[in-house]
Amino acid sequence: MRIGILTREYPPDVYGGAGVHVDFLVRELVELAEVDVHCMGEPRPGATAHSEHEPFLADANAALRTLAADLAMADQTGDCDIVHSHTWYANMGGHLSKLLHGIPHVVTSHSLEPHRPWKAEQLGGGYRVSSWAERTAYEAADAVIAVSNGSRADVLDAYPSLDENKIHIVHNGIDTDFYAPDPDTSVLDRLGVDLDRPSAVFVGRITRQKGVPHLLRAALAFDPEVQVVLLAGAADTPELKAETDAAIDALHARRDGVFLVSEMLPREQVRQVLTHSTVFVCPSVYEPLGIVNLEAMACETAVVASDVGGIPDVVVPGETGSLVHYDADAPAEFEANLADAVNAVVRDPAAAAAMGAAGRRRAIDHFGWDVAAQKTMAIYESLV
Repeated sequence: MRIGILTREYPPDVYGGAGVHVDFLVRELVELAEVDVHCMGEPRPGATAHSEHEPFLADANAALRTLAADLAMADQTGDCDIVHSHTWYANMGGHLSKLLHGIPHVVTSHSLEPHRPWKAEQLGGGYRVSSWAERTAYEAADAVIAVSNGSRADVLDAYPSLDENKIHIVHNGIDTDFYAPDPDTSVLDRLGVDLDRPSAVFVGRITRQKGVPHLLRAALAFDPEVQVVLLAGAADTPELKAETDAAIDALHARRDGVFLVSEMLPREQVRQVLTHSTVFVCPSVYEPLGIVNLEAMACETAVVASDVGGIPDVVVPGETGSLVHYDADAPAEFEANLADAVNAVVRDPAAAAAMGAAGRRRAIDHFGWDVAAQKTMAIYESLV
């Protein structure tokens, strides 16, 4: 079987959970079948890259430039027996491949445009284009893979005309050989983090989805000894950047031990930061699964997270961490409860360590990429 994997992100250009998913899934799939990876951006080993920067679209909306890359993908998947697209960026490439070549199309739901209305801030009218592309691809797909029970419910909510028998649950995985406790402290030493004080860490992009403003307001109520380490990429929009910068300034004015890293660190350095943190905090307001929680758990770090989407499939309250209920209509209550949950963990180091150890066991036992690849292959085989 020849599988065409269609994605925007592929190493070394990986900036989110979907890119991590594709990276590790492909590593396992190549042991089971022939795999052609089609990605977007600059040429790179192991994939065919398609440019989003055609000269005739130089001044076009970003969504239109994405569709240009999708056209190129569809043109070059004729030798595939099946195509599998990841995120709306590549969904239309998969849909057009299905129509053009008469082959099945599988979609993995990493996130859903109807559940991310704040994307209109970033894309303008392109958000309507991306929403159309996603809906069209999902409703015509031969199979849709949801990465959690919450993700499956979200897919049916967003696209109720879908035949629910076409929706399969395959959890994201985690490479627990790579994501494991790292005794090195050089990155933390460079940042100036005090290893004798507790710390709460966040890893992720500054986007509405990740709930960073909620975390920054919650951190005002963290115990004074708690350091706050933010490995946070660039904000999606100037408005969100201004809001985030103001919240960080307010945090600096109220407490010491606040560290912001705005560039994307290599995975090896992120692993080190996760290992030596007392608690990982995930304040997402929307999260189909949340691979980053698995990364923290695999590094033996307790997790405090919102209870949205697929996070409850990963974090077991009282065992591997805590879940905090998120209500969009009561943000202040969410932030107060988030602070309380973080403080409860850092005040009991023995319990935090036990949660971290239990989290690693759970990551190993339930979230292997080899299992995810085998389940994905079974879906392919049922369609070809």
